[in-house]
Amino acid sequence: QVQLVESGGGLVQAGGSLRLSCAASGRTFSNYAMGWFRQAPGKERELVAATSKSGDTTYYADSVKGRFTISRDNAKNTVYLRLNSLKPEDTANYYCAATSRYAITTRGGLYDYWGQGTQVTVSS
Repeated sequence: QVQLVESGGGLVQAGGSLRLSCAASGRTFSNYAMGWFRQAPGKERELVAATSKSGDTTYYADSVKGRFTISRDNAKNTVYLRLNSLKPEDTANYYCAATSRYAITTRGGLYDYWGQGTQVTVSS
C-alpha cells in the first residue's frame, strides 16, 4: 500500500502561481511512476503531468505545457507540481497518483494509488 497526501492548493488570482506537493508513504517511493490529475465540477478527470520513477522523463497535457512543471524528490518521497500563469480554467481538484507497473503512463486507469486531492481555485 502507498498512501498519498496532497497539499498546497488554494485560491489565487489569474496569473498567479502555486506549488502542489504530494507526500508518499508506505513503500519505496522511487519504485513508482507518479502523475498529477485534475477534475473540475461536471468534467472528466484529466492527466495534467506525469513523471517516471527516476524523474528523467516527464509528460504534460497540452493545456498546461510551458506553465506547469512536475518534479520529484525521491529522498523526500515527494512529487511536486509547480503551477505558473494560472488561468480560471485551471480551477479543479488536483490529485496525485502512483503506479509501480509502468515506467511512466498517461492513463489514469493504470494508476493504483490515489490521494484525496487538493483544491485549486483561480479567480479572474
